[in-house]
Amino acid sequence: MVDVSGKAVSTRTARAEARVRMSPQAATVLRESTLPKGDAFVTAQLAGIMAAKQTAALIPLAHPLPLARVDVRIDWLDDTTMRIVAEAITSAQTGVEMEAMVAASVAALTIYDMSKAMDKGIRIESVRLLEKTGGKSGHWLAPA
Repeated sequence: MVDVSGKAVSTRTARAEARVRMSPQAATVLRESTLPKGDAFVTAQLAGIMAAKQTAALIPLAHPLPLARVDVRIDWLDDTTMRIVAEAITSAQTGVEMEAMVAASVAALTIYDMSKAMDKGIRIESVRLLEKTGGKSGHWLAPA
C-alpha cells in the first residue's frame, strides 16, 4: 500500500458513473418493476452501497476507509440506456475514487444480473470517474 501517514486528513468526495444499455423489452420490464427477483433499482442501489464498503477487500492495495456517505442514483438517459451515478464521501488521508467506481460498477452488474433472463446482450459501458474533491490535488472534473 502507498504510505499515506504523512498526509493530512481532509474531506474527500468522488462521483463515478456506469452506463447500462439493454433491449427495449428489458427496459420496459425494468421500468414496470415486474421482475421475478424484485425491484432491480433498489437492489442495485443497495449492492452499490455495500460494494463501496468492501472496496479494500476487492481492490488489492486499496486503503480501508471510513465512509461517511455513499449514494447510488439510477436514471434513464433514453429508452434503452440507464446511467448509474455513485457518490462517496470520507474524511481521511486518501481519496474515495475507487469506492465510487466500485459502487457504480457493482450496481451496474446487479442490473445485469436481475435482467439477464430477458436480455443476455445487456452492455455495461463507460465506467468512469466524473469528479473528485479534496486532498493535495484538490478538485478534478472529467472533461465533458
